[in-house]
Amino acid sequence: MGAATLAVEETIKLPKTILMYPMTLASQAAHIVMRFQQNLAELVIKGDSTLESIFPPKEEQPEWATFDEDLSDGEEDATGPGFDAIDPDRRAEGRFALYTAPDGDAMADPPTAPVAVRRAKKPTARADVVAPAVADELDYEALTLAQLRARLQSLDVEELEALLAYEEATKARAPFQTLLANRITRATVK
Repeated sequence: MGAATLAVEETIKLPKTILMYPMTLASQAAHIVMRFQQNLAELVIKGDSTLESIFPPKEEQPEWATFDEDLSDGEEDATGPGFDAIDPDRRAEGRFALYTAPDGDAMADPPTAPVAVRRAKKPTARADVVAPAVADELDYEALTLAQLRARLQSLDVEELEALLAYEEATKARAPFQTLLANRITRATVK
């Protein structure tokens, strides 16, 4: 009688068991894969330690690598206070021009930089150039490249040309000129 009762109980559990088989199989497969990865990692670690015991690693430093502890007291690295003396105009070029301040500087000169190293600030606009109405309306002088890009869709070709001429006459920033020229081209094609 016990065998019959067991058979009935297992028959009642059968629908649940059948539904659980895919999850059980997936779980077991994941377990096997993870265990294989662990075994492989252990073999790699053992192989590395064996190779290190046969061929000990050399403590070499490439000649181009410079670390803070390698510098003497009088030297400065490329990110130190004398950084502006290396290439002062490079900070506001290329992809970083997107984040430049309105006066063209990517970051303020460090207060610890020697006076001779600090760059002279560019004037924000020449006095003899009159800003077009659209430049005053947009507060063009204070816009970054990303902010200008967001506002270009609302301008017509004449306003874009006026901004381009104003940019060329004042700061002549290449990313701004390129952005305005490309937008003028797209607007005239439409």
